[in-house]
Amino acid sequence: MGERQGVANVERSGLGRTPDTGSGPGAVGARTSRTRMGLAALWLLAGLLAVRQAAAVLRLPPDERLTDLETWIGEEGVLHVRGSLYDGDSFTGTPFSGLVLKPLTRAAEQSLGVAWTFGTLLLVVILGLVAARALPGPVSRRTSLIAAPLAISLLVLSLPVRNTFTLGQTSIIPVLLVVLTVLPSTSGRQAGVLIGVAAALQPALLLFAVVLWLIGRRRAAALAGATFAVCTALAWAAMPHDSWTYWGHHIGGAGLGAPADSLSNQSLHGLLLRIGLEGPVELALLAVLAVAVAVIGLRRAVHYAKDGQLLLAAAITGSVALAVSPTSWQHQQLWILLAVVGRVGRRGSDRLVWPVLVVLAMSLSRTALLPDIEILGHIGYNAPLLAALAAACVVPFHSRTSPRWDDPEPTPVADPAKSRYAWVPLLRFLKRPLSRPNLMLELMLIRVGYFAYSWIRAHAPDERSVAEGHGDQVLTLESRLHIDIEHWFNAIVADTSWLKHFMNWYYSTFHFLIPLSLLAWLYLRRPATYRWARTPLAFATMLALVGFWLYPLAPPRLMGLGYVDTAHGPQDLNNPDFGALTKLSNQYAAMPSLHVGWSLWCGVVIAIVAPYMWAKVLGILYPLLTTAVIVGTANHYVLDAVGGAAIVSAGFGLQYVLLGVGKRPREEAPPLSAAMGAAVARARGLVRQRGGGHDDAEPVDAESAGKDRSDAADEPPKGGQARVEHHDQRV
Repeated sequence: MGERQGVANVERSGLGRTPDTGSGPGAVGARTSRTRMGLAALWLLAGLLAVRQAAAVLRLPPDERLTDLETWIGEEGVLHVRGSLYDGDSFTGTPFSGLVLKPLTRAAEQSLGVAWTFGTLLLVVILGLVAARALPGPVSRRTSLIAAPLAISLLVLSLPVRNTFTLGQTSIIPVLLVVLTVLPSTSGRQAGVLIGVAAALQPALLLFAVVLWLIGRRRAAALAGATFAVCTALAWAAMPHDSWTYWGHHIGGAGLGAPADSLSNQSLHGLLLRIGLEGPVELALLAVLAVAVAVIGLRRAVHYAKDGQLLLAAAITGSVALAVSPTSWQHQQLWILLAVVGRVGRRGSDRLVWPVLVVLAMSLSRTALLPDIEILGHIGYNAPLLAALAAACVVPFHSRTSPRWDDPEPTPVADPAKSRYAWVPLLRFLKRPLSRPNLMLELMLIRVGYFAYSWIRAHAPDERSVAEGHGDQVLTLESRLHIDIEHWFNAIVADTSWLKHFMNWYYSTFHFLIPLSLLAWLYLRRPATYRWARTPLAFATMLALVGFWLYPLAPPRLMGLGYVDTAHGPQDLNNPDFGALTKLSNQYAAMPSLHVGWSLWCGVVIAIVAPYMWAKVLGILYPLLTTAVIVGTANHYVLDAVGGAAIVSAGFGLQYVLLGVGKRPREEAPPLSAAMGAAVARARGLVRQRGGGHDDAEPVDAESAGKDRSDAADEPPKGGQARVEHHDQRV
């Protein structure tokens, strides 16, 4: 029975499947070489990120790094030996935490900071290795190889770990202690001791003892409780005054640190306080919500623990602890990141949605996640808490017994495109999906991409003298080419009221409206074309950022040469904050013009996909009209428009060189599933009977019905033979 179950697990994991392509020795060697190169790159990235994080902390001035650790330090750079740790309410740890650090009382401040930073880095690396080892099996060899460097990279990039480094907190230790318990080599007695010590450092983690009890490991649960009691009693005996302050006056740490209603407190208590509730009403509602979250979350944790997903169960339990605690600070939120190990989604293209959302929520600031508007802003402000609640109570993670555990619905892909050049495409190993991407994942990536674009543009060099010098260069070149029409055309626009108002409205509206509308239409109606079109747009935008950084350029309206800013009027160039837009973005990012670049991209795509000639003509006219607007409003030079056209051309060229995709792919009809084919066959049989068909007519089977329906999908698209990667299906 055990051997049969093991074979079944291997078959479900995909380890026993024969690869569909490239089974020869040469192909195997190429795959092995790519795997080694990718693994080396991942380890190099993890090492660079870890070193950068340590260097970022050590480069800070002494009064700005390890600020929470400073609360443990007394005079002359040594830890407190006398007095209370809670005198200033800035120390948020338990008395047991202070007791653990008493042996460090002789360490000087500077040496302690260096040792603390590298010690924390070592703990993060160990946590990443343990988490990679604790993945629910069976896992493929490739997954087991890349899991450790990927886990370390994600941990180092996460806000909780970065916050821990900067503040000098100890929150990595309880997470590591609990995660050690999910390793197969950890005994029940060891698990109980580890969880008890972790709970002594962070009392809410006693919930793990409850989970141990519910899954039947009652001796380990009792040992965890006893260990917690012993550690707390030791701290009470050594520091009775601090212990009474923590457990009596502050009731388990409540009220220590920042105010409970601050955005840093990502717990249900903090959320209720932020929305205006207080007093008995808030406490009563908090009790109801905390009990509901604890019951639902712990039941789910028990279910996944019994299913063999111990790391996911630990992440869910930790998320519950964060939600129900009186205070949950950023450095304690690492449990949410561990929830990325859960598998969610029916389709293969949906598998990345949950991990990407969690990584973004735990790695980026709230302004990077969502625009700073009233409704979305509140979601961004409470993103960690919402992610914890989703992991604990909402997200339907797959069970290991589910057929979708490692066999999601296939994603239609196209073979690498063939080109007239032997070296194109460069990235032959990439398979181009043909189906519609997940909408939520797409929106999040677009938002983060736009935030990165805005940040880089705002932080590009903006020295006025350099930008104006480049403006003089552009005007000189245009004069030699006899295309310096900016001043003449700007004067006409400024003197014509209706033309000025129209161009100002056009400039501020169409730049985002048309590209976003076109992307939305392609996503809904032309999914393969959407994937083909968005890639060069992304490439063009990245190339524009390079241009902003390398060649800061003052637009005509900021040159002080008589140009009229039709939108904001005359500018006081002696005032650093001239113009209403100065506070929003870098005003010296004129080359290339993304207004022209994006409009040209829209024009090309519309001219290709539009079914009517009048629509194609409008698509061609759109970038021409945009060029006239940017010049007439004195926001760009004519050569800026040339630069915008160049980056779009380069974007399409890069797509061709990297992926071999030149022409727009043909939209393929989705293949008919076996169940739908059977339904079509039955329908055709009924039609034949009603239409006078003979009883002895040849039956129509599901396969032939599906083939009739998907004949169009079997035709090869331009650029490569379309195919669908699929696993064995049972009807």
